[in-house]
Amino acid sequence: MGRGTVALVLASLTAALVGCGPNTPDHALGPGAQASPPAATEPAVQPALRAFYQQHPVWTACGELQCATLTVPMDYAQPQDGRTFTLPLIRAAATDPAKRIGSLVFDPGGPGASGVATLKEGGLDSFGKEARAHFDIVGFDPRGVAGSKPAVDCTAQDDTTDQGPGGAEATQPLYPRTDAERQAALADADRSVAACRAHSGDLLPHVGTLDAARDLDVLRAVLGDEKLSYLGWSYGTYLGTVYAEQFRHRVRALVLDGAIDPARDWSEQALSGGRAFRKAVDDYAQKCASVVGKSCPAATPDGIRKLIADLYAKTARHPLRIKGSTDRLDENALHTAVTMSMYAPESQWQALSEGLSTAASSGDGTALAAIAKQSGSLQDDSSGADGAGTADAPPRDNSGDILTAVNCLDSPHPTDPQVYWQLLDRAYQDSGVFGASSVLAELGCRNWPTGPQHPHRVKADGLPPVLVVGTTGDAATPYEDAKSLASQLPGGMLLTFNGLGHTAYGRSNSCVTDAVDGYLVALKPVQPGAGC
Repeated sequence: MGRGTVALVLASLTAALVGCGPNTPDHALGPGAQASPPAATEPAVQPALRAFYQQHPVWTACGELQCATLTVPMDYAQPQDGRTFTLPLIRAAATDPAKRIGSLVFDPGGPGASGVATLKEGGLDSFGKEARAHFDIVGFDPRGVAGSKPAVDCTAQDDTTDQGPGGAEATQPLYPRTDAERQAALADADRSVAACRAHSGDLLPHVGTLDAARDLDVLRAVLGDEKLSYLGWSYGTYLGTVYAEQFRHRVRALVLDGAIDPARDWSEQALSGGRAFRKAVDDYAQKCASVVGKSCPAATPDGIRKLIADLYAKTARHPLRIKGSTDRLDENALHTAVTMSMYAPESQWQALSEGLSTAASSGDGTALAAIAKQSGSLQDDSSGADGAGTADAPPRDNSGDILTAVNCLDSPHPTDPQVYWQLLDRAYQDSGVFGASSVLAELGCRNWPTGPQHPHRVKADGLPPVLVVGTTGDAATPYEDAKSLASQLPGGMLLTFNGLGHTAYGRSNSCVTDAVDGYLVALKPVQPGAGC
């Protein structure tokens, strides 16, 4: 995935942001579906918001980068009630000041990815040379995320230690079949919701993408840019789309890479996500030799498929040992290791292949457990309940909490458990455990606060041309979503990367980099049918 986003997305990422079908009636559309009134399109003129829009961030050195903070209202309906989020900012100055156009704001995905951590951890390398020359690259932690004050916290009351792969938090089957197993899955989901409400109940209604997009406009203004230049990866494409609907007249350039289709509902996203991950694992079996050579766990694609299927069956019955730990590699941890290794084949398939080989030949799950642990983004609670961290320690990684909080708030979910079980059975028939795990990830949304957004086709008349980038072998955000989003945007342009893995800009080839940078810098259009 690049930019550190792999560590941000748990095994449940297949439940990405959702939308409803193309036949949704106009009255059911979200706030961006109708022409925005002047007060919404020009919030800076509203007295209650003027102070937020007129902030002057104080930038200080943080290593080779610069850091600051931005204050935004917690509730845009009551911006003067004193409740706010303070969001960390980070920037890398344009490398050629004489050519500087302005700021390029980015969101690395999630939801739950820290833009601050992304730049601090080398994410600047994902931007092309031309983009870096012409723009200050600006990242931020969205409301409730990581260094945001306050930050969402869904840590269970009795969660005093991290649960490793195969630990107490990974005991439910990937496909619960019996009534007892399904009741246990519901209980787990309900416990997670209760923990979120206990720690962050007052924040949960205010961390949705609709509000995050309004924060993005405040950020644009305080950076001194009349119009926004923005690059969003994965979930960041949805944030960019929601911004475009609310502030279309403030858009200069949007790049949406690894697109999420806002016209799919939660069930459609779960089904398509399961199919995409299943296809990605099949692609791994088919193309392993061309990527990692002799390190593949079997000599043929069919052999690799059988080895993986056998390991799923074995770990479901008898979890594998992990050296130096009392934990075991169960089917949940195996599934995390396999699916999270589909994001960046060029850097992940080697370790996955070696881990699968060791597990199959000697019953040793240590290597796969390490992949699952790294991908699972285990949270460090030592940094404090507010998530802000200290001067010497990074903020708590709450990406798993935010993933649920934003996804659930942004899309209505049914409360009847039977709806989920019916979809679970359908998803399992369609794409096996990949589909089943996608549906299970939605269970927590059953009792979640409901936000004002509703899935819908994009309505943004007058929006300048937007560049959508789609990767044909993307499991986390299927290529079909990119095609659909590009078709919904006025003047939408689709750039296709014919390759594997999640997203393209920053991890694919010079063809993609040149096209994206050409659009960002000179607004150079991408021709219909363009591919790399």
